[in-house]
Amino acid sequence: MRSRFLALTLIWGASFLFIKVGVEALAPMQVAFARMFFGALVLVALAILRKERLPREPRLWGHLFVAATLANSVPFTLFGYAEQHVSSALASIGNATVPLFTLLFALLFLPSERPTWRRSAGLAVGFLGVLVVLGTWRGLTIGADTRGMLVILVATALYGASGVYMRRFLSSTSYSSLALSVGQIGVGALQLAVLLPFFTKMPAHLPARVLGSVFLLGTFGTGIAYALMYTLIRLAGATVASTVTYFIPIVSIAIGVVGLGERLAWNAPVGAVVIIAGALLSRTQPARASDTPRRAEGSARRAKAY
Repeated sequence: MRSRFLALTLIWGASFLFIKVGVEALAPMQVAFARMFFGALVLVALAILRKERLPREPRLWGHLFVAATLANSVPFTLFGYAEQHVSSALASIGNATVPLFTLLFALLFLPSERPTWRRSAGLAVGFLGVLVVLGTWRGLTIGADTRGMLVILVATALYGASGVYMRRFLSSTSYSSLALSVGQIGVGALQLAVLLPFFTKMPAHLPARVLGSVFLLGTFGTGIAYALMYTLIRLAGATVASTVTYFIPIVSIAIGVVGLGERLAWNAPVGAVVIIAGALLSRTQPARASDTPRRAEGSARRAKAY
């Protein structure tokens, strides 16, 4: 179990470096498409091996279309755009706000969720951390870093909205998490495949390191990482598996500094600590042992946002 947890942390932590290298030669939308295309191949192979039953209902495919838009095609593209302006390490710090946005949208749109002092305090602390990362005491000038971080916050807000949407419309279906993810990632790839000819052009030369990065981003960061997360949930439960989110910025910062020579101002890692502290504070009580496997599968689908 520990080896799977470590592997998942390393894979998702490295994903921000792969995005950074990918946008050196490819448009952000192209990187997002490659990520979902290669990821879908892995997920389809797993579904075939496990003889999974894929969705057939048109209404369910409509929900998968919305989920793919909120959780994959748009935020994946936004992260690629943002990493043209900010470091991979800073992007991973911004990604740590996903649990905060998920809770915020849950409180707003799910009747079963109720605000508590702990949740409210966690949200306040977490978004205070965002202000620390942005260095707002120096005055909020819209430079490249600020613009990139604001784009990342839009992407993470979409991730948060997607978690709530999937919980409301997909978590109660009879299909497995793997089957729904095959449909969702496949639909997302098709969405961008339709748009690519109108908004992007293939570069005349594609460096091997760029091609390798987007291949690893899709194969490992989307496909294999999902399989690891699904297995980890089965072995340790959704609550334990979800804690991988809090270690991703640590890995990403280390990889960015060592692998790309990135530098961070002191307020970025300090803000990351504050964001993670807020997310931890706002967490609900751990799921009981009697919780159904379907709840764990819903957590697996939401985890794909990271």
